[in-house]
Amino acid sequence: MKQYYTYILASKKNGTLYIGVTSNLIKRTYEHKKHVEPGFTQKYNVHKLVYYEVYEEIYDAIEREKCLKRWKREWKIKLIEKSNPDWDDLYNGII
Repeated sequence: MKQYYTYILASKKNGTLYIGVTSNLIKRTYEHKKHVEPGFTQKYNVHKLVYYEVYEEIYDAIEREKCLKRWKREWKIKLIEKSNPDWDDLYNGII
């Protein structure tokens, strides 16, 4: 069964945040880390995977992404710190 992910990247602890959605979390995080595409994450050096959620339906993942983007920064930080208090890069744990 295919899985979809809503994820948050950070430049550092309490740094710049980026929220995205993908069907291949490993590949997409790698692309952010290696600056494959120019854009926001390259410009602001946002490459640490600090949070992600798994969904069975793409529509649910996209809806969650939209919801998180509307959240206040303070809420996003609390969400990250609830499961990742040290803001560790979760990428190595999923590859």
